[in-house]
Amino acid sequence: MYIAPIVYAAFSSLFTVQRSGLGLTAPTKVFEPLANYARAVHDGAFTASLGRVALFGLVQVPVMLGLALILALLIDSKSARGRSFFRLSSFLPYAIPGVSAALVWSFMYSSQSSPINRLLEPIGVAVPFFDDDLVLWSVANIVTWSWAGYNMIIIYAALQAIPAEILEAARMDGASAFRIAWSIKIPAVRGALVLTTLFSIIGSAQLFNEPTVLQPISGGSVSSSFTPIISAQSAVATGNYHYAAAQSVLLALLVGLVSFVFFKLTSRGDQA
Repeated sequence: MYIAPIVYAAFSSLFTVQRSGLGLTAPTKVFEPLANYARAVHDGAFTASLGRVALFGLVQVPVMLGLALILALLIDSKSARGRSFFRLSSFLPYAIPGVSAALVWSFMYSSQSSPINRLLEPIGVAVPFFDDDLVLWSVANIVTWSWAGYNMIIIYAALQAIPAEILEAARMDGASAFRIAWSIKIPAVRGALVLTTLFSIIGSAQLFNEPTVLQPISGGSVSSSFTPIISAQSAVATGNYHYAAAQSVLLALLVGLVSFVFFKLTSRGDQA
């Protein structure tokens, strides 16, 4: 169930469909193993979508995981009150389906109904959430809101595995809460941070739901090639399945390469 679609997509990407100029004969499938890949590499819209999700990942992933780490440390703090409530409330956005969350935020972003801009009306400011330069970060805000709590739970679980004796010894030695967090807790959850970062890299490459929901009200700023998966979906919509398969295979190879490099770099740090 997992391998068969991957193999079929890779196989399908090796073919192109040729049609006669008059359109009187049925289209024929031709084996051209590099044609679709060459087209994708020279497709400016597709390569721009790759760059867009790369920028998205470089900015959004550290911000989201930094927020998740801070939340986990605050909830794990001895002096924190109502930890169960804040743990549940932080995780709650993840329990909302991604499409539903995007629909809620589309209301928040809408130029007609945005409560954010209504609050800013007295000072004469309106945030152009769907401006070409801002729409990517509007999407990033939705993803961060939805997934920060999920990553927080993973980090918080890693914090719970730290032996209490180590923390107590540090307190007896006069270490402050900040010093304990920086020197003991954060290094102890390094494995969880690597895991959540790896998952987030893969998730960034799969960005689809949020921009797709925002597309009808974005005024064209979320295009049919906004992300690689949306671009592949657009190719499917036009019946060009082989080109869509090539785009998908290229995306999978790039994500695999980035994930492998990241994993090797973090593993080298562990060995050191």
